Amino acid sequence: MTEWTERDMPDQSGRVAVVTGANSGLGLVTATELARSGAHVVMAVRNTAAGEQAATDIRRTVPDAEIEARQLDLASLQSVRAFAKGMNDDFPAIDLLVNNAGVLHLGPARTTGDGFETHFGVNMLGHFALTGLLLGALSRAEGPRVVSISSTAHRIARLDLDDLMSRKNFKPRRAYARSKLACTVYGFELHRRLERTGSPVVSVIAHPGICRTNLSPRAFEDQWPISRAVDRATQRAFASVHEGARSQLHAASAPGVRGGQFFGPSGFKEMRGPVAPTEPNPEAADPAVGRKLWAAAEELTGISYP
Repeated sequence: MTEWTERDMPDQSGRVAVVTGANSGLGLVTATELARSGAHVVMAVRNTAAGEQAATDIRRTVPDAEIEARQLDLASLQSVRAFAKGMNDDFPAIDLLVNNAGVLHLGPARTTGDGFETHFGVNMLGHFALTGLLLGALSRAEGPRVVSISSTAHRIARLDLDDLMSRKNFKPRRAYARSKLACTVYGFELHRRLERTGSPVVSVIAHPGICRTNLSPRAFEDQWPISRAVDRATQRAFASVHEGARSQLHAASAPGVRGGQFFGPSGFKEMRGPVAPTEPNPEAADPAVGRKLWAAAEELTGISYP
């Protein structure tokens, strides 16, 4: 079987796609390729100036791109609600939601404006709220999909459902890994709930392997120079951001993708390589864990899915 790449994406004309964190890294590649394939792409970004610049850059390579930037701060439930209201007012249906945005902080514990530990608040709860608020519009589309972005880090994590905010013995890398495990648990639980209700929306999960994005360098901004030097050296061995984005582009667009599938690179330890189905950390696919995390997310965000 030949290796799947973005050149194999089917025509996306007439489809509306929302990509969070779309002004850089994996999100920028995802937004660019969806626009190249004909989709109307909404870049959901915290910094609208950076988003507008990214949209301008995309139009240079894709002159007929239908692309726009809208403000979304996943660290603020108020911002999530405002973004979702604008989308629901302006689009009768949304075909694709790629929950791509993520943060990795390697410093002291930080909290969002809503009081959530930042990794869990942005990576998991912000996307949980956003998806719930857009689910009605997604349900009105033809062949709609939600893509949750996991990480290889989820394999070494364990959820502490009694300490989702990592208040006990906070360690930044562990908090990040837990947030990515939570995103994976969420993707599977969303699939189970959509399937039970007969919803047309498909929930898929993908991870990029280990690739050269701006996530890790930003995380090292407050660290010692030797740490930043080590990070720069190791980044050279990783896959490119274009390779890393293929898993989520495949999940978002490839024909025959089924709800509950998990895609990632198929090479050594899934660090890089052709896109293929993969298996998650067993905890991620545990329905009991999914139910408990879902209940916690509803309580924390105040959002119940229709």
